[in-house]
Amino acid sequence: MDLLLWITVGFVAIGFVDLAFITRNMKNKFHQSLATRSIVWRIVGTTIWGIVSIILIVWWFLDHFG
Repeated sequence: MDLLLWITVGFVAIGFVDLAFITRNMKNKFHQSLATRSIVWRIVGTTIWGIVSIILIVWWFLDHFG
């Protein structure tokens, strides 16, 4: 397997683990005053992670099959 595939798989896997960890910890923060800001940054970060993941997957497919 090539390096781009390993980078893509690693990025997606680490993102899923991080997303699960942050989601579990966010359940305890709903009672704090800064919870809204944390939730907004979580949504922004998850969106950016998703876009980069899609770009990496498409790039790998184009590189591998194109």
